[in-house]
Amino acid sequence: MMKRILFTLLIVPALTLTSCLKDEIPIEQSDPGDVIQNFYEMGIDYRMNAYYDFQTNSFVKEHLKTEWDLGFETGVNGWHIVLNTSKAMATGEFPQADFASALDTVGVEWRNDVPSWNLDSTAINNWQTFGGVYCLDRGYSYDGMHLGYKKIEIQSVDDNFYSIRYADLNGNNEIAAQVPKNDDSYNFSFFSMETNDVASIEPEKETWDIVFRQYTHIFDGHTPYLVNGVLSNTNNVEVAEVFDKEFEDVVFDDIANVEFSTDVNVIGYDWKTFDGSGFITHPDQVYIVKTTEGLYYKLRFVDFYNAQGEKGTPTFETQAL
Repeated sequence: MMKRILFTLLIVPALTLTSCLKDEIPIEQSDPGDVIQNFYEMGIDYRMNAYYDFQTNSFVKEHLKTEWDLGFETGVNGWHIVLNTSKAMATGEFPQADFASALDTVGVEWRNDVPSWNLDSTAINNWQTFGGVYCLDRGYSYDGMHLGYKKIEIQSVDDNFYSIRYADLNGNNEIAAQVPKNDDSYNFSFFSMETNDVASIEPEKETWDIVFRQYTHIFDGHTPYLVNGVLSNTNNVEVAEVFDKEFEDVVFDDIANVEFSTDVNVIGYDWKTFDGSGFITHPDQVYIVKTTEGLYYKLRFVDFYNAQGEKGTPTFETQAL
């Protein structure tokens, strides 16, 4: 089999995010209240994902990063399919057109979902016009074990279900499944090829703003690399960077002077960098987050280690604007 090259180290350089959208300004300012500090222990192997809500200062749900493979867009008109980038999953079309003849990865050109989570640029792309067979690299477990390959046909979608068929590359363990769309209270329905069943992953989309998780970043447009950071909710959450002011000095009026983006990776991973021996956190990098409720909060990260000196515990501060 042709092996796909994947860099799984977490040592990464800082990048600048530039894709932005201008945000509307709220009419009234919230009561700022006190600065709140919180943290989440993802584990030194980054095995846990956790969904955070600014308004309640709470983590509303958590799960192991390996609990799903594919996410299916919900809603009557939904049809996009995303990969679990926490596992460094990738996909590509088989050169063979039929399911039975697709037996190995030779000739497969691998693609990853874009880090911005743009549904028009997913690795599975427009499967409705493709009509062939995809090869899935299921990525890696949190202890570094490769999870193998599957071949999959996405057969149809209607108002209620996706119909799929998948198997091992040699044709064993063939499964036909229907994935329910859920309703519009969720962003995606999730499916696990480990359990061959629907998986409960994200909480309802109105209940969270950002998620702490590992994900695949694409360096130089072609090099996939597992990083550890924070992504935002695709449901009406927008983020802006404020790197030229101290956290204490960022105020409500700054909302009018920054550019907001709906890209989910604006916060991303580079609020920390690796210096050769450990991670250095950059509290001078401040973010303004517009939440699902339309409220504004400022955010910064102040540590990446727990009290025992173990990595994988982002500590952050927030304050309402």
